[in-house]
Amino acid sequence: MAEIKSLTSPNFDERPEGTPIDMLVLHYTGMESAAAALERLCDPTAKVSAHYFIDEDGQVTALVDEGKRAWHAGVASWRGEADVNGRSIGIELVNPGHEFGYRDFPDVQMRALEKLAAAILERHPIPPRNVVGHADVAPARKTDPGERFDWRHLADKGIGLWPKHAAPVDADADRVCAMLARYGYDTGDIAAAITAFQRHFRPARLDGVADAETTGRLKALLDLCR
Repeated sequence: MAEIKSLTSPNFDERPEGTPIDMLVLHYTGMESAAAALERLCDPTAKVSAHYFIDEDGQVTALVDEGKRAWHAGVASWRGEADVNGRSIGIELVNPGHEFGYRDFPDVQMRALEKLAAAILERHPIPPRNVVGHADVAPARKTDPGERFDWRHLADKGIGLWPKHAAPVDADADRVCAMLARYGYDTGDIAAAITAFQRHFRPARLDGVADAETTGRLKALLDLCR
């Protein structure tokens, strides 16, 4: 990974006193160019930011000090906690996203992310289940980093979770809802929560329907969290 550059964004404030940094939230920029995305993250009128920005060539830019609250998650929730910004580190990965020509994340970008994320996990008590995407914490609003992001590879590097050995499980709607909530999802919009889960853990199917394969992967994850 190249040396981390620094470009201070004005879009941050203080974290709530006593709140642990126990989440890592990954995003894609979802804009037509890296330059446009970086400009927006540093524009005081936009009121959005992240702690880090990783370009497709692997260059990492630090925008907000980890000790401060960056404004990246918006209205979000994970494991019952609504101030996701207050307890998380946010990383923006350059990718045009679903609106501007969604594409795979280059290997060099993923390698830079692996090194950065590993260092962050050494500095903060972030459990594997709290390494999430924007879609996981805001399922009714967001789709990033999306189904092309290689979560399994990241988990193989010790960053996040992946259900490697998941047998199919049949479950009714109430049980699926309870399982998703137990793992961490806001289930106010259950179809959106299921789709967000699929984007992360079953990217071949994004229909918001908890079939036996989807539910089996969810159960396997919950078993890992015991």
